[in-house]
Amino acid sequence: MTEVNDQEIKAIIFQLKNEEYAISVQQVGSIERMQHITRVPQTSEFVKGVINLRGVVTPIIDLRKRFGIEESEFTDSTRIIIVYIDGLEVGLIVDAAYDVIDIPQSAIEPPPEVIGTVDVDYIEGVAKVDSRLLILLNMKEVLSSKEVKILKSVENS
Repeated sequence: MTEVNDQEIKAIIFQLKNEEYAISVQQVGSIERMQHITRVPQTSEFVKGVINLRGVVTPIIDLRKRFGIEESEFTDSTRIIIVYIDGLEVGLIVDAAYDVIDIPQSAIEPPPEVIGTVDVDYIEGVAKVDSRLLILLNMKEVLSSKEVKILKSVENS
């Protein structure tokens, strides 16, 4: 029996524009196909609205808008990743969601000072896996606590 010295993170890989991102599977509830989103008036621009997911009203966020990436049409590969942020179930619209992979801790580096269009606070680290460069997201930083409160009020309305 070999001993594993290197801890691994199980992560779901998804795409926005030409970049690959990763979220720890512990924060993910499910991956859903695109569905009708009911618009909620007077919410932040990146909040697309809400969906009824198995009886739960779930706020939906367009991650492209949240990260300041230009919008694009939804396609057959567009997905909603359901994540948990501070006890709130939130759907994130992404261009595509791929596989679940194991990322060795040793492959993760701290975020560089400046990364393109994404605010560095959202980034937990950058992982080099084979020839891929994956941006690891810190879901707690994707939304501010004020935004989470607003989304909770949307969910409960």
